[in-house]
Amino acid sequence: MRLRLDRNLCVGHAQCFATDPDLFPIDDEGFSLVDDQELPADRLAAARAGVNACPERALRLEEDA
Repeated sequence: MRLRLDRNLCVGHAQCFATDPDLFPIDDEGFSLVDDQELPADRLAAARAGVNACPERALRLEEDA
């Protein structure tokens, strides 16, 4: 599973950060700094929580190809 961020959709609510600051880092203005990354199985629940918390749907999980 891959975690992806559409930076154009992020408006800095920082709701993802509130779910897991280590997985969803933000800048000083609250905008996500998530890099596209492959997630280990033990991080999937935290990733889903952050993706679901994003009101702008800027974050998504994708199956590996």
